[in-house]
This record gives sequence, C-alpha cells and structure tokens, in this order.
Amino acid sequence: MLQDDAAPAMERQYPLVTIRLPVALTFGALVGGLVLGMTAAGTGLPGWIEQVARLVGSLWLRALQMTIIPLVAALLVLGLAQMVAAARAGRVARVFLALVAGALVTSGTATMIAMPLLLEAFPIPPSASAFLAEVPEQTGEVPGILDFLGGMIAPNIIAAAAETAMLPLTIFFALFAIALTRLPADQGERLLAFFHALANAMLVIIGWVLRAAPVGVLGLAFGVGLKSGGGAFAALGHYILAVSAMGAIVLLLGYVVAGVLGGIPPWRFAAAVLPAQAVALSTQSSLASLPAMLDSASRLGLRASTAEFVLPLSVAIFRATSPAMNLAVALYVAALAGVEITPGVAIIGILVALVISVGSVSLPGSISFVVSIGPIALAMGVPIEPLALLVAVEMLPDLMRTLANVTMNVAVTSAVDRSSRRASGSS
Repeated sequence: MLQDDAAPAMERQYPLVTIRLPVALTFGALVGGLVLGMTAAGTGLPGWIEQVARLVGSLWLRALQMTIIPLVAALLVLGLAQMVAAARAGRVARVFLALVAGALVTSGTATMIAMPLLLEAFPIPPSASAFLAEVPEQTGEVPGILDFLGGMIAPNIIAAAAETAMLPLTIFFALFAIALTRLPADQGERLLAFFHALANAMLVIIGWVLRAAPVGVLGLAFGVGLKSGGGAFAALGHYILAVSAMGAIVLLLGYVVAGVLGGIPPWRFAAAVLPAQAVALSTQSSLASLPAMLDSASRLGLRASTAEFVLPLSVAIFRATSPAMNLAVALYVAALAGVEITPGVAIIGILVALVISVGSVSLPGSISFVVSIGPIALAMGVPIEPLALLVAVEMLPDLMRTLANVTMNVAVTSAVDRSSRRASGSS
C-alpha cells in the first residue's frame, strides 16, 4: 500500500514559520554598497565612515550567526524524526530513502572532486580577497585524520556548542532525533513540539534580522567596494558560475538516474520533465512545482500511486543539490581564505552536509543558505563571514538549485516506480 503519508503529515503537524529575505532590496544594497565604496575609494574619505559601515555590517553578521546552532539543532531533530517516520511507511518509502541517500552522497562527493579542479582551471579573481574584510586573521585549524576521528564525539555538548564544534554537535542531535523516535508516543510528541517551537522562535529572530539585511549588506559591501573597486562584480560573477556548475552536475545526474535506474531514455525523460523545469525556474520553489512534477510523472507513464506518494515526500525531505552546492560555497570560501582541505576535512564537510540537508529542506533558499552552509563551513574550519554578502546573490544560484532538485525528484520517482513494479511482478 502506498497510502501512508508519514513525512508530509509530520510536515503539516509541525509547520515552520515562513520568512522571506527582501531579495530585491538586499541585492540593490549589495550593488549600491559596492558602487559607493568604489566611488569613495581614493577620495580621502574620513576614516570614521568606513568604521561605521564596518560596525553596521559586523553587527548584522553576528545577529545571523547567533541563531545558527539552536536552529540547526531544532531542524535536525525535526528532519531526522520525519525521515524515520517515513522509513516506517513500507518498502516503497525505504527504497526512496535509499535512493535519496545515494543521491546526496554522490552529489557531495562529486563537488569535493570537481570544485577544486574547476577553481584550478578558472582561478578566483584576486579582487575577491576583499570579501574577507571581516574575517579574523586566525581561522579554524585544519584537523588531521586522528583529530577528526577524536573530535567526532564531544564529552561535553555544551562546551562543543560554545566552541561551535559542528561535527560532534551534528552527530549528537542526529542520535538524539533517532532516540526520540524510540520513546513512548506521548514523550516523543512533547519533545518534537519543543523543538518545533524552538525552530519557529529562531526563525522569528532570523526574520527580524533579515528585515535589516539591506542595511547590513550595504555596510559590508561598502567596505568591499573600497578595497576591490569594480573587481568585486567580476568576483561575484565568478562565484555564481562556479557554484551553479556544481548544481549542473546534479541536474545531469538526474537524467542518469532516470535512464539507468528508471529505465527511461534520456530524450523521453527530458521531454516529459521540461514543463516541471519551466515552473521550477519561474517560481524557484519545489513545492510550487509539485503539480507540474505530478504531470511529468503521468507523461512518463509512472503509476499514480507511486508518484502521489514519492513526489510530496521528495518535496518534504529531499533536496538533491543541498550537499553539492552548499559544499561548493564552503570550498569557494576556503580557496579564497587559503584554508587547506585535507581528506579529513573533506570527510567532515560531506558528513555535515549530508545531515544538515535533512534539516533545511523546508526553508526558503535564502534562509537555508545561512543555516546549511554556516555549519558546514564551521566544521571545516572555513570562515563564515563572506556568507553575509554571498547570500545577497543567492537568488541566482538558487535557480539552478530548484531546477536540479525538481529534475532529480522526478528521476527518483521513476526509479522507485520501476523498483516497485519489479517487486510486484508487474510490467
């Protein structure tokens, strides 16, 4: 039976507060701040003006940072509990979750391999160094493999939170979420309600902070414009193309999944999924694309019972590009800051990216950008200060995020449908 709708039901039971980044104003503040900084450079500007702009930007950045750990903790617990509930829905759900895990691991690993090669072939413009203006001189230390293994478990979770040690925090809350599902129903519900309330409280605070995003970004961009001049625009363009390229890998992977696991020729899959892709680009929302995805599944001849179960579940708990593009941002900033990515650091990044992707799927792109990439960067010893400016251009890479996510959702549905047909012995 495919009637169980465990994950979407939990989504309805524990809705998250809806908040939006004032995208147009924030992007305008970024451009305006850069132009003002470029204009002011070399004009003998009083030093206090730059100091005030830096203070405003720094305060806004810290306001974003202070919500990361409690919000990530709450979203991890809710997201993983949701996945455990989905896994109990039956064989089809378990096949779906196995495919999700495989897609997420593949996308994260592909970025770890492809992004350094891309940045080696097309180096970051020197002017991009101005984006590190607010970064402390001492960034996180790069752990060796033994330090990595020893740091996976924290003896004091409070101390780990104080030190923003994201790997042990992520592991702890992942275990906590799984343990929560083993409790008596009434106890589990009370704890889930607590974390739901915690997540919403943090989102309310982030909503307040994001209302001030144009002011904060203006202050940060002004300092960047002073230091880099017009080169800042070239640096942003380079960043957008590099990160979007990692999303394109996931997009192509969707066609591979549909062909190899779904048994659908690429040209037939491309024709069927095109309307859903058009909706994805116009709305930048997987949820808004759900009706179009269901139509694409019908065009492909997938069983309605499979599509009506798997696609809503995909929208609720699966974002294929999350590890790939979030790691791409972290790797870009690492290259910018000169942080060495050792094998141990790469493993840390992939592990954290995989788990964090579970907790960010219900959030708007601009919010998940901060909540998802911040923990990954912290875990890898990468400075997170540049994220406050990069979020202002997230609307452009987010086009690729939504396009690839929608494509992969339909591809995974085709693979699940083929698997369930084989299991039932139908053609």
